[in-house]
Amino acid sequence: MKLLDKNKLIRPCESDGRAREFIRPTRIMLTKGDVTNAEHLLADTPNQVAVAAEECTTLRNSGGEHAALLFDLGCEIHGCVRFVTQNATRTPGKGSGEHTSADTKEVRVRVRFGESVSEALTPVGVKGATTDHASRDFITALRWLSYEDTNESGFRFVYVELLDDHAELQLKTVFGVLIYRDIEYIGSFESSDPLLDKIYDTSAYTAHLNMQGYLWDGIKRDRLVWIGDMHPEVMTICTVFGANEVVPRSLDYVRDHTPVTGWMNGISSYSLWWVMCHYDYYLQNGDKAYLCEQKEYMSALLTRLCGLVDDEGRERFEGGKFLDWPSKGDDEAVNAGYQGLLCMTLKAGSMLAAHFGDEKLAKLCADKSALMHNYCPPTVSKQGASLLALSGILDAKRADDEVMSVDGARRFSTFYSYYMLTTKALAGNYTGALDAMREYYGAMLDLGATTFWEDFNLDWVPGSAGIDEIVPEGKKDIHGDFGAHCYIGLRHSLCHGWSSGPTAFLARHILGIKVLEPGCKKVEIKPNLAGLTYAKGSYPTPYGPISVYVDEKGVKIDAPAEVEIIR
Repeated sequence: MKLLDKNKLIRPCESDGRAREFIRPTRIMLTKGDVTNAEHLLADTPNQVAVAAEECTTLRNSGGEHAALLFDLGCEIHGCVRFVTQNATRTPGKGSGEHTSADTKEVRVRVRFGESVSEALTPVGVKGATTDHASRDFITALRWLSYEDTNESGFRFVYVELLDDHAELQLKTVFGVLIYRDIEYIGSFESSDPLLDKIYDTSAYTAHLNMQGYLWDGIKRDRLVWIGDMHPEVMTICTVFGANEVVPRSLDYVRDHTPVTGWMNGISSYSLWWVMCHYDYYLQNGDKAYLCEQKEYMSALLTRLCGLVDDEGRERFEGGKFLDWPSKGDDEAVNAGYQGLLCMTLKAGSMLAAHFGDEKLAKLCADKSALMHNYCPPTVSKQGASLLALSGILDAKRADDEVMSVDGARRFSTFYSYYMLTTKALAGNYTGALDAMREYYGAMLDLGATTFWEDFNLDWVPGSAGIDEIVPEGKKDIHGDFGAHCYIGLRHSLCHGWSSGPTAFLARHILGIKVLEPGCKKVEIKPNLAGLTYAKGSYPTPYGPISVYVDEKGVKIDAPAEVEIIR
């Protein structure tokens, strides 16, 4: 960097700290036309071309069906594909007419990414397939003795078709290029139930993939900073990684692009979630200097929010309201959710205001939050009831008995799963919470998920094929045949950070880790086995990890000396 700066050749403007790893295909799932030696792409070959002829996978078009293949990387990644090409030839004067005799060492291929097999095999415009936010269906040129990297997106499956009619392509190898933040997984969870362990790990990986230059909502579609969607992600990041600059970078980005007279991302509840993100991040990391940077904006926002509580303690937001997609259009659910969320926000805002030195605002927020307990709107929505219960407006036991436990995990929401599961835990129904998690998230894993989805409905499951198989005749396409609102069919994102709530839930309510003072200076640990024979895990703090082991005989805790443990 000093050399670059000295010579003024390059002036870097921003670094996002991402790394790359090369991922080999694990399966060739399909070939069409004249494809030879396809399994060679699974071999352990160097990421380097050579002039000398070497073993390759060959796609050849001779005027009939185009040669094509579909491969599986084994899990969802964020990144691109690298093609390592040994040779690429096309007969001059034949084919599309776009080539001349001077460029016969170049061929065209269609590349199509898919988070499911169905998506990789489906062209744009069919079953909702799109290229929104990142190209996933495009034509590119491959040349002899070359490396070609595609654009970035989120995917697991890749379809490659040789397009020129009289052409041959020799691929030495292909890689998925995982582009990610190379950071340590400090938090962990293990128990007597391998399914719960897998859910924890998959949730953590889902959030991790969305930690790119900024904290995104989805790595295929919604490669955007949606601040409300960030709250479950922030909790997951705090649980697994502790502090990470992607959180303040994203919080500040949305703040700086939203006048305090407006609403973040154009959604009123998202400005409330911005406060909640700061609350959880400050509790975890205790960075008072960063909190104080928010004082001017947050004070104005909290003052505005206090003005939206009437004398009876009711929220008085005007215009469209939004909690999550499954509750959209259900005014009763949304009104209940807003009552609970605003109450939670003002309570959190009271603590934050006290810590950045505005005692008057802290009292105003506390008084308004307390006033909101005077009004509990009716709801049978799991979203609305969960926020009312977490705010303390609605008794958690009543919320669980009358709403959460009705229909098991049906009417659950990926975005709101943490709040729904936590409501059950607050009601003392830890076993019911784990059962709902197994039913809801376990069903996605059974369908081939390696990351968790933008939305999921248990009613989609009967008769559906998994995302990791070619849909058989008579089966439904779990990806292409369902979805709603803005995520109909294959537009549906299968790696959405807001679905990572189980990671924070298992740490906070099964291992029982609750941060009581900013910077983890005081932490309560009260585990709940909930039918497990044992559970163990770790949790990051600014002073080093806390380790917890619990079984039927008792609890063992290992914590840094700087952290006061309350049992």
